[in-house]
Amino acid sequence: MTTDIHFYEPAKGHRLPHDPFNAIIGPRPIGWISSQDAESRLNLAPYSFFNAFNYTPPIIGFSSIGAKDSLRNIEETREFGWSLATRPLAEQMNRSCAAVPPEVNEFELAGLTPAPSRCIQVPRVLESPVSFECRLTQILQLQGADGTQVQTWLVLGEVVGVHIAQHLIINGTYDTAAAEPILRGGGPADYFGISQQQLFRMYRPR
Repeated sequence: MTTDIHFYEPAKGHRLPHDPFNAIIGPRPIGWISSQDAESRLNLAPYSFFNAFNYTPPIIGFSSIGAKDSLRNIEETREFGWSLATRPLAEQMNRSCAAVPPEVNEFELAGLTPAPSRCIQVPRVLESPVSFECRLTQILQLQGADGTQVQTWLVLGEVVGVHIAQHLIINGTYDTAAAEPILRGGGPADYFGISQQQLFRMYRPR
């Protein structure tokens, strides 16, 4: 156990060239969120604060730092999609995070195809091998320990439809590595991949 520790209180600054928080909580899965407004204008955006939170019903969520288009669209329609960002789609995912006006369609900007969903009106990314269709369950504005609200909103949604490319289901089990998901790191341009060589198994104690 190391005794040489860099300690800091976030409110007083980390005293490092780059904030280590994102790098410590990582790599993180990417919330590649599709949405549309009440006039059916499409939006597609990646969020690095994303994860799964419940099994039954399945619930996923992402945080919007600032009131962005995705948040406003989901407030209006109460639906959103999630598509898996993969290594072959990394450049398109990156293009979809451009800061553009609400009327710009990021599907078109990134050269991607909106595919019809089955349970919701919001389309998914056709090129992605895995997608979720989600209905909004909660939007929570985050707050600090002192109760002060911050300009960040946690968007939670129940997964009501799942699309998985058949080649990723091997002997009845979803093959995580075969999907080539990319994960967000802590540096300004850092991403990670997953390979079969990194797999290890560890069962819960009985």
